[in-house]
Amino acid sequence: MTNPAGTEDPVFAKCERRLIPFLGLLYLLSIVDRLNVGFAALTMNADLGFTPEVFGFGAGIFFVGYMLFQLPANFVLVRLGARRWVFTILLVWGAISAACAFVQGPWSFYVLRFLLGVAEAGLFPGVVLYLTYWFPQERRARAIAGFMAASPLAFIVVGPLSGLLLTMDGFQSFKGWQWLFLIEGLPACLLAFVLLKVVPDSPEHATWLSADEKRVIADRLAQEKTIDEPGFWPALRDPRLYALGIAYVAVGAGGYGMRLWLPQIVQAMGFSNLANSMIVSPLPYLLAVVAMIWWGHSSDKSGERIWHIVLPVLLAILGFVLGAASSSDIVVLIGITLVIIGLDAVIGPFWSLPSSFLRGPAAAGGIALINTFGTGAGGFIGPYVIGQLRGATGGYSASMAVLAIGLLFTCAIVLAFSRTIAPRPVTELPR
Repeated sequence: MTNPAGTEDPVFAKCERRLIPFLGLLYLLSIVDRLNVGFAALTMNADLGFTPEVFGFGAGIFFVGYMLFQLPANFVLVRLGARRWVFTILLVWGAISAACAFVQGPWSFYVLRFLLGVAEAGLFPGVVLYLTYWFPQERRARAIAGFMAASPLAFIVVGPLSGLLLTMDGFQSFKGWQWLFLIEGLPACLLAFVLLKVVPDSPEHATWLSADEKRVIADRLAQEKTIDEPGFWPALRDPRLYALGIAYVAVGAGGYGMRLWLPQIVQAMGFSNLANSMIVSPLPYLLAVVAMIWWGHSSDKSGERIWHIVLPVLLAILGFVLGAASSSDIVVLIGITLVIIGLDAVIGPFWSLPSSFLRGPAAAGGIALINTFGTGAGGFIGPYVIGQLRGATGGYSASMAVLAIGLLFTCAIVLAFSRTIAPRPVTELPR
């Protein structure tokens, strides 16, 4: 029997207040530790003699490790539980991120970035899966958007913080970029121990929920279960997952290409490192936080997912076209801002899709598979393509045009599969 909406809403709102801010903080730290290399590059590249090709490959190889360990990491999460596994992830990635302060040349740069990707691989898909244990389909896009709003917020934080840390150049015989890696890496290790206190494995283990509140969550989620749900590995045969994964490659390429290269794009416009990190680079992400949360709520309120994915992607394509076609720095910055807003706004609606047709271990495998394609492959392709074309052409227009074309394929795939990937109304779900 369905619980009245008036009974459900306060319970799920309570779960959002207790879980989303802390999980978002963890995700913010993960984004900071994968993106701070873009700001470190403002002085590190010159100190270590890194070319655009070397930096692009090193920045991108993070996502190779991330891609290879998506499925194994989520399989372990299903076996160990969220709390123990994410605790381990936090400790390891914090230590590796801090160790990047001791990079000596290209190969140590490549190895540490690869290992950081391996360490972070389980966090995002694990948390998206974890949220399916707490929130029904019609509340999931806003929960995911609230958690992932930490992604653009991270750039707002990492820019000013990194700019200040770069001014510590020479303190205690360390370079500014070395202090950047050390100070921004170690908080993940500390929060690992906080996680053990504040994150329960499931609603059943939440001491801050009453028995009635736990029953409301269990009854509501039970309505979405199918009679025959596949396991972790059998679910990977579902062609819808591969369609979504391929569609997400261009989103990951465009998003991470801009995130990792934006400080150097802005630097090439003549801005100082301080203005770059404190004002110019963070501004598009401030707008993206607002757009991301608003668009996730809009998708949940309407129950519509497909056009809530396609329209932001079209906005990002427009931004790339403006950036590629214009010689005006102002127009290029406007174009980049549209790209960032579009590719961040799409995240909430997009990641609500796999859990609309998969549950439990199957959802764990499906989310990891899609993220292997999108964030893993796409995250490597974007920075690498920009680095190669920047080295070959001396500018960024060619790479922006290539990334825009990729996003056209994203729109085509999502629209082509819209009938099979769009969630059914709750009234149509098996009881």
